Amino acid sequence: MHMARRRLLGALAGAAALGTVPGVAAAAGPGSSGGPGGPDGDSGASDTEAAASAGDDSSTAGLPGAEDADGAAAPGAAGAAAAALARLLPAHHRQVTFRTVPRKGGADAFRVSGKEGALEVSGTTPAVQLTGFHWYLRHVAHAHFSWNGTQTAALPARLPGVRTPVVRTANVPHRFVLNDTSDGYTGPYNGWDYWQREIDVLALHGFNEVLVYAGADAVYHRTFREHGYGDAELRAWLPGPAHQPWWLLQNMEGYGGPLSAGLLERRTALAKKIVSRLRELGMTPVLPGYYGTVPPGFAQRNPGARTVPQGTWGGFRRPDWLDPRTAHFRRVAATFYRVQKELYGATSMYKMDLLHEGGKPGDVPVADAARAVEKALRAAHPRATWAILGWQENPRRAILDAVDRDRMLVLDGVPDHYPQVTDREDDWGGTPYAFGSIWNFGGHTAMGANTRDWARLYEDWRTKPGSALKGIALMPEAADNNPAALALFSDLAWTDGRIDLEDWFARWPRYRYGAADPHAARAWDVLRRTAYGTTREDGWSEAADGLFGARPDLAVTHAATWSPRQLRYDAAAFDKALPELLAVAPALRGSSAYRYDLMDVTRQSIANRSRTLLPRIKAAYEAGDRARLRDLARQWLDWMTLLEETVATDERHLLSHWTAAARAWGSSEAERDRLEQDALTLLTTWGPRPSADAGKLHDYANREWSGLVGGLYRKRWTTYFKELDASLTTRRKPKPVDWYALEEDWLRHRPALRTKPAGDVVKVARRVARKL
Repeated sequence: MHMARRRLLGALAGAAALGTVPGVAAAAGPGSSGGPGGPDGDSGASDTEAAASAGDDSSTAGLPGAEDADGAAAPGAAGAAAAALARLLPAHHRQVTFRTVPRKGGADAFRVSGKEGALEVSGTTPAVQLTGFHWYLRHVAHAHFSWNGTQTAALPARLPGVRTPVVRTANVPHRFVLNDTSDGYTGPYNGWDYWQREIDVLALHGFNEVLVYAGADAVYHRTFREHGYGDAELRAWLPGPAHQPWWLLQNMEGYGGPLSAGLLERRTALAKKIVSRLRELGMTPVLPGYYGTVPPGFAQRNPGARTVPQGTWGGFRRPDWLDPRTAHFRRVAATFYRVQKELYGATSMYKMDLLHEGGKPGDVPVADAARAVEKALRAAHPRATWAILGWQENPRRAILDAVDRDRMLVLDGVPDHYPQVTDREDDWGGTPYAFGSIWNFGGHTAMGANTRDWARLYEDWRTKPGSALKGIALMPEAADNNPAALALFSDLAWTDGRIDLEDWFARWPRYRYGAADPHAARAWDVLRRTAYGTTREDGWSEAADGLFGARPDLAVTHAATWSPRQLRYDAAAFDKALPELLAVAPALRGSSAYRYDLMDVTRQSIANRSRTLLPRIKAAYEAGDRARLRDLARQWLDWMTLLEETVATDERHLLSHWTAAARAWGSSEAERDRLEQDALTLLTTWGPRPSADAGKLHDYANREWSGLVGGLYRKRWTTYFKELDASLTTRRKPKPVDWYALEEDWLRHRPALRTKPAGDVVKVARRVARKL
């Protein structure tokens, strides 16, 4: 055993000498309760399970964990893990004692032991302690928390004891989570209730580095007030919150604004809460760094400044880029980092994507620009890590060759996307990188992920000689989907050796629903082999979106421009999961986890029908068979009705949930209308006509939600079928439909949305199963 690891495990074993942090009597925070109560289930652990869950002390490769060198709160703040558990399990939290132990050898680790009703959890940070407790909760107590659904009702009054201590060591130091686009596609108007629970769930799953874009608008606003700009013109330059991620990526500016002074203040207050909570738990808030974005006319207002026009992106004007080699850049960067530190404190990792997605260096040498950007970062935060996204041509090799690679982390977004990606050490010159996944684009509701690639590639790449793999990076473009993918991907960093997918998916429904059930096991085996059994061999990392959300066309194969053109698994095989889920024992159907899964599998089964039905509609039209066309069009709309009824059973699948969150941030009716429009546009046209049509961004964020399916999507297909019918009747070609005009009209004059869930998902699922 490595000496550093031996010292670490010794520290864990002797944690009692380091001080105790007992469970506290904190009240559960808003939005942080467990799932609705359900019937009791078997929650005991067999000797075999307890031994399996414990695991031996895994080997740890890699760098020291990210340390906060700039004065942020030290990990291990008293009571942070206990306070989180009080929010999550108010009836059980007093049965758990948390202890903080020092990190040794650069590895995070936890240890769970104790008897019934009296557990001890030791870990290197409060977040790691929560990871340890969640590992115990899943594998011993048969319960869990997730993005989508929770199962805690099966827990007995006294938490089960642990026969064999559960000991785990992270096999990588960096466990990064969230995409640059997450603030837009997940929920740009989420408040503290959401974020408090989200942070708890991320800690439970073992993440220690969280991207925080909220509040960056205030940093830019205050920075450029000191460099020649007025308050109002800066607030007009800032996009609406739904579109801000792409402004921070230097892709666009202004759209969805202007922001009010009050909105800026409220967003700043939220960001302060987010970074404060992360630090309390010993997690690293990853903040945006400064790499040259400036408002229009910067060179005219600052004599001697040199800017490079960046052209357009998706129909939007890109902000100008300030030459990083200049004294003006150094001054702006110094202001930016000072203001950011005043607002949110300093951290140990900053995210910057220099010249991302078509950025133009002009006559500025890329290597010189990278060195200057890094120098400005080091001047403000000498020991910070520069995080950069691995995506398309990003990062350019010239950037990596110019900077200190040891203090850069590449967040690889495509290892499970492209089969030609095989040697990241060669691609990136040995730069440390995190194995990542982007299984979701735009917030599509499709189920699935390339889990076979995760299980095979991660362990092979991590353990090969000379490996630079030092982390994981969970980066779906929208969070809060595919709960099995969340759990499985996060387990990569805490598992000894390669994950056995068949075994993993056999265990998943046991704690997902509260006890072993043969029908649940068969359902998830079907899902393992279909939606979660895809691989990168076909050149995709995401599941195909449904066609009900596409702009109508007889030959359409995808709703979002860059989505897969066909289903990536056998739809008939997938359909077998639904009757098995419906046959799960009644005692296990009470949790929000079960109800979410049943809704999601039902929704996906319906969505898959669009791909088998549309070719039949096309054939009927081309044959001139008007009666057949009408019958098939009716079937299509009937499936859409069932889809609307299915998603209407889940609150988070209501479009009104999205719009109400946006309106809640406004301080006047005009502002509430503007924010709602900002949020709705992102899901539909994405932007104005040039971006929607020429930029092909329309429906990039399509999703099967109540209010969209029965609203805009149904209106489009009804309009299209009427025109096809009319063309056959009058023996003429169909007249083209101005889809953008129709979408804009719906956005401005849509009917009232359903505000509360409706229907029984079990009854709806049974109807769908019979129809299938």
